[in-house]
Amino acid sequence: MTIFRLTQITDSHLSRRHQAFTDNFQRVSQYIDDTLPDLVINSGDLGFNGYDHPDDLSFAKAQHDALSVPCRFLPGNHDIGDNPTRVGAPLTQPASEERLSFYQSIFGEDRWHFEAAGWSFVGLNSLVMNTPLAREDEQFDWLAEQLASLHGRPLAVFIHKPLFLNAPDDPELAASAIRYVPQPARARLIDMLGKVDLRLVACGHVHQRRDFTYRHVRHIWAPSTGFILKSNERQELMGVKEVGLVEYVFQPDSFEVRHVRAPGQVDTDLFGGLEPSGH
Repeated sequence: MTIFRLTQITDSHLSRRHQAFTDNFQRVSQYIDDTLPDLVINSGDLGFNGYDHPDDLSFAKAQHDALSVPCRFLPGNHDIGDNPTRVGAPLTQPASEERLSFYQSIFGEDRWHFEAAGWSFVGLNSLVMNTPLAREDEQFDWLAEQLASLHGRPLAVFIHKPLFLNAPDDPELAASAIRYVPQPARARLIDMLGKVDLRLVACGHVHQRRDFTYRHVRHIWAPSTGFILKSNERQELMGVKEVGLVEYVFQPDSFEVRHVRAPGQVDTDLFGGLEPSGH
């Protein structure tokens, strides 16, 4: 396959309890069924609050199973819990082996590697990073094996949390550290990725659309399919606050990005009656 068409969705936050987010997802689903990419990746927060409401994950899986194309998944903090940072308040929903095992029973592996159109694609679980879970070191060991097998192929990494806001050495601040891969795991990950031909890091989590290049790596923050956090007092503006999705076309040694909205998607504001966690 010399052309590989991939659609990234993220932060769908699906639940039987919140119809507006499901309505937006169904509009995205119709768009995906009309455009028929080779693969859909949901980069996390599949359910609204799978940590406390396991049925949210089962409901989310059923919605994805209805799509006409294959899907791959990554967990978000609303699916398996969050990771601690060196600053900020203690977590009320820490990532746990129990939550991860339940996620895996529904969506399968929380990390993956495949090849297409001359590229290597790696999906990572950012929520086990900087945790006491054995899964963190297991994943770093696994990643080292995958990177050793690239043999010069360009790499695209998909992950729930952004690596950083503007640069790898951005300071961790109490008000925002939970948005990014925490230190010191961030430094360890960036060091490993710096030894290969990394071209793309695609993430979600922030519910804002952003597209920038740091050195030779393009960073894509995909918007939520479900909702935005409209108030800049509650969440500062870092990109574009809108719902939508991202389309990629990969060819050997190159890729293109298209930022789109599905017809009929609505910029539903989370604070229209719901309280967030972890954004």
